[in-house]
Amino acid sequence: MLKKFLEDVVVIVVGKQAEKIADILDNKKHVNEFIIAKKLDITINQTRNILYKLSDYGLVSSIRKKDKKKGWYTYFWRFEISKSLEFLRSEIEKKVVQIKNQIKSKETKQFYICEKCNIEFNEENVLLHNFVCPECGEVLSLKDNMKSLRDLKRNLEKLEKEKEIINEELMKEKEKTDKIKSKEMEKIEKEKKKKRAKDREERKIAKKREEKKSKSKIEKPKKIKKAKKTAKKRSPKKKR
Repeated sequence: MLKKFLEDVVVIVVGKQAEKIADILDNKKHVNEFIIAKKLDITINQTRNILYKLSDYGLVSSIRKKDKKKGWYTYFWRFEISKSLEFLRSEIEKKVVQIKNQIKSKETKQFYICEKCNIEFNEENVLLHNFVCPECGEVLSLKDNMKSLRDLKRNLEKLEKEKEIINEELMKEKEKTDKIKSKEMEKIEKEKKKKRAKDREERKIAKKREEKKSKSKIEKPKKIKKAKKTAKKRSPKKKR
């Protein structure tokens, strides 16, 4: 179902001709834009135009890598699944509002039709044209709204169900994203713990070194300087 939703997104934004790109980008890894062009059997510029249109809505993301031999950059693309589903849900909600307004109008107003041209007119337009078709001159007939109402209600029900499935897919994507984030947080926390343990160990080693250094200073005996003996000068004997 996810694949169909992504195809719908591409058709809304770019058009039916680009629908196949949903098959190529429907994965976790970024795909080389030249591979995308090859699989779609179109030029690289045409491929980039499609991707840029999707990118304008935030529906795809890209990374670039430099070719070590040639020196230029190549872009790799992938779908942003959650944003794409949210975009599609928003479009469906707009349609739901339109259909509800149409149902309300059909239930409260009368409509007329030209059987020949198959053109529908509301009450205001009918009065304006005196119940005559402005295209062919045929008299307009009162239209039975029951079939139109049934079709509109059927479409409304279909859209509401589709919206429910999109919400389910969004929940799945959220769970996947939360798991990835949780793993990343666990990895970061492990690295932090490892660093803290390493820092503690280094501090212990440094402390032991300092203790050993200070201890050796205390225990080292001080050299006592011996006082030099000064020779007494003999006084000269007095002559008798």
